[in-house]
Amino acid sequence: MLSIRIEHDAPTLGVDFELPIGTLSAIVGPSGSGKTSVLRAVAGLLATRHSLISFDNDIWADTGTRYVRPPHQRPLGFVSQTFGLFPHLTATENVETALIHRPRRERRREAQSYLDLVGIGGLAARRPSELSGGQGQRVAMARALARKPRLLLLDEPFSALDHSTRKRLRVELKRLQNSLAMTVLFVTHDLDEAAELSQTMVLLRRGQVVQQGPTRELLRRPSTVEAARLMNFANLAKAQWAGSDTSGITLRWGDVLLRAETGPKSQPDDPIYWTIRTSDVFLVKDDHPNESSLGTILSAEVIEVIEMGSSALVSVVVARSGGEILRLQLRPGALHRHNVSKGSKIRIALHAQAVVLLR
Repeated sequence: MLSIRIEHDAPTLGVDFELPIGTLSAIVGPSGSGKTSVLRAVAGLLATRHSLISFDNDIWADTGTRYVRPPHQRPLGFVSQTFGLFPHLTATENVETALIHRPRRERRREAQSYLDLVGIGGLAARRPSELSGGQGQRVAMARALARKPRLLLLDEPFSALDHSTRKRLRVELKRLQNSLAMTVLFVTHDLDEAAELSQTMVLLRRGQVVQQGPTRELLRRPSTVEAARLMNFANLAKAQWAGSDTSGITLRWGDVLLRAETGPKSQPDDPIYWTIRTSDVFLVKDDHPNESSLGTILSAEVIEVIEMGSSALVSVVVARSGGEILRLQLRPGALHRHNVSKGSKIRIALHAQAVVLLR
C-alpha cells in the first residue's frame, strides 16, 4: 500500500489514507483543498509538521523518528502542472536530465526510447517552445518515467490542454499505466476525469479527507452531505426517520414514504439527508407491466427541462413531498416519446437500492 499521513499548518493539512499499489488513484477537490501540497509532501518537496509516508512498507518519511528521505532518493517521478521543462534543451536532452546516473553514451539511446514510449519519438530534437501543450506534457512524462519510478505523481496533468488533447492523453495514460503496471497518483478538480481514469479516489476539502474508496463505489454512494456536494449530486433532500426492519429503512419525505436498503441502525435524533443519482430516477410509463419491481412510484409535475446534447435534465416537484425539487436525467428522445415538458404530469420510480442516506 501507499500510506500517507500528513499534518501541517500552512497550508492546513490533516490527511490519513492508504492507496493500493499497481493502480491509478486520484485525489479530487476544489482549488485550495490541498491536493498539490499532498503530492509535494509525498515527493519530499514540502517539509510538513508531521508526516508518515511509506510505499509497500518502505518508509520515505517518519517525522516521529526524525527520518526524512531526500526527494532524489525516493523512487518516484513527478510531473508538475507547468511540466518544468528546461527551455534551452531539446526534448531528448530534457529526458536525459533524469539519466545522469547512466554512462553518457547510453543516455541518448534511453531518452529516445522513453520518448518513443509516450508516442513523440519523432520530436526528439524540438525545444519546449516548439512543442504543443500535449507534446510538452509527454516530454515531462517521459522524463519522469526515465527514473524508472515505483510511483508516478501527476499534478493536474491535463488542466492546461484543449478538450480533444485531454481526451487523447487520458487514453495514453491509461494504456501506459496498464502496460507498465505502475502505481500512479494524480490530482484533479475534474470529477469526470477522475471517474474515467482512476480505480481509487480520495475526496479532499480544506485539507481534510471527506471520503475515500473505490471510485465506482464513491460515485454511486457518497457517505456524507459534503461528499455528495463535492461530487455534484443534483438531488439532496431532507426526510424524517419512519422506522426500520430487516429489509431496510423507511423515511418520511413530506407525506411520502420512501425506502432505503441501508442506513442507521437506530432512530437518529436529527432529520436525515438523502440523495439519489439523476440517472437512477426512472420515468414510469402508464402501461408498465410490473410496477412493483421499480420501487416507490410517485406522481410529479415537471417544472423545468434543460436539454444538453445527448441528455436532458428534468426538474420535478413530487406530489405531497413538501415542495422539494427532484431531478432526473433522460435522453432527448424520451422527452418527446412521453411528452415530457414544463407543466406536464409524470410518474417516477425511486428504488430502495438507489436511495442513499447521508451523514
